This record gives sequence, structure tokens and C-alpha cells, in this order.
Amino acid sequence: MSEKPNWVQDHIDQYREDPEAAHMWDASHVGGPKNVPCLLLTTIGRKSGKERPTPLIYGKVSEGYVIVASKGGAPDHPAWYLNLRDNPKVKVQVATDEFEAEVESVTGGEKYQTWWDQMVEIWPPYNDYKEKTDRKIPLVLLRRL
Repeated sequence: MSEKPNWVQDHIDQYREDPEAAHMWDASHVGGPKNVPCLLLTTIGRKSGKERPTPLIYGKVSEGYVIVASKGGAPDHPAWYLNLRDNPKVKVQVATDEFEAEVESVTGGEKYQTWWDQMVEIWPPYNDYKEKTDRKIPLVLLRRL
């Protein structure tokens, strides 16, 4: 497994030490806006079997939380997405609220477009990521169990 960038590991550490502060992430140091809502998603590594935490921008919808498997517009899916495809039961932390969730991958239809538009409002670079890749960027619904 490749090493996480320092800012990602710093965000994970902050989420564990001060979840209220980590929840509204200041993304200005990576070219984004300030106060972006982030959750901590923990998947089980499909190869290692170990817990793999990842901080991710989210949107709130009536069914739960939506996250974007963009990987910055890379040609392949992020590792966390591949992990949850193999094991769709995950742990989620939103600020101090920790819970188990099941996942649903959404790749098309009206729900996809509505949620995509919502996520672009939160993080405008998602549109740039979409332009950079030929793959359909999945959205993932996290439903509390």
C-alpha cells in the first residue's frame, strides 16, 4: 500500500484527537475552500484485512451521507472504494457521531445527478476531476445501520 500524503494522515490524526475541529476541514492548503464538511470512513483492506481510515468530504441527504470516489480524477478508483466494494459494511465518524453503515454505489440516474450537483457545490474541483478521467466517478451512499 502506498504511503498517505502527510496532510491526509494529519487529518486522520486530528479526527481522532479533536473530531469537532476535524469535521469542518480547512482545505485552503490543498487549493480548496475553508470549512468543508468531512467524515472519517473506515473500510477493511481487501488485501490486508486491516482497518483503513480515510477522511472524505461528504454531503448530507435524506438517506444518509454521500461521498465521491473521485481520487482527484485519476484513471482508477480510490483504494477505499475498492475496499468497500469487497466489504460493504463500514465504520463512519461524522464529528463525534460514530456508527456502522452499509454502502450503495450510485453511478447514474436522477439521484446521481442531484447528488453530484450537491457535492460540486461543496467541493467545486469535482467537476475538474470529472473532466480529467474517462471513468464514471461513483458516488457512495452511506446508510446508518
